[in-house]
Amino acid sequence: MKVIFLEDVKGKGKKGEVKDVPVGYANNYLFKNKLAEEATPGNLRKLNAQKQKETERAQEEKAAAEELKNKLADTTVQMKAKSGEDGRLFGSITSKQITDTLKKEYKLDVDRRKVELKDPIRSLGHHSVPVKLHHEVTGTIKVHVIEE
Repeated sequence: MKVIFLEDVKGKGKKGEVKDVPVGYANNYLFKNKLAEEATPGNLRKLNAQKQKETERAQEEKAAAEELKNKLADTTVQMKAKSGEDGRLFGSITSKQITDTLKKEYKLDVDRRKVELKDPIRSLGHHSVPVKLHHEVTGTIKVHVIEE
């Protein structure tokens, strides 16, 4: 009997797959626990429509990430910090401070966890900070740290 898996079933199939399983297994376990449904023409059309919506949504997310990448490329975040004589900061500039400034000054909403700052910024000057906007799109924020 052909079934469409509604959830992942270990050893049998993943969500959205259409597979052939024994009739008793399908009736007594998969259907009863709502892990699968029968692969009727109507259910197959519904599955194809869901997959189509999923791909469209993924394309929209990627396009939005590309647009945000272009906006970030044009912006330079200017941050003030106290520093010593040699240009080293007292404290550091973190990803949270960068995203707060982006939100406040440029009204760009970037999650602080997506800012890939290996170490906090501890010196004056210009810094390029990579931002992972989408699993295929990575942008760059220019941060200019000036003395307070």
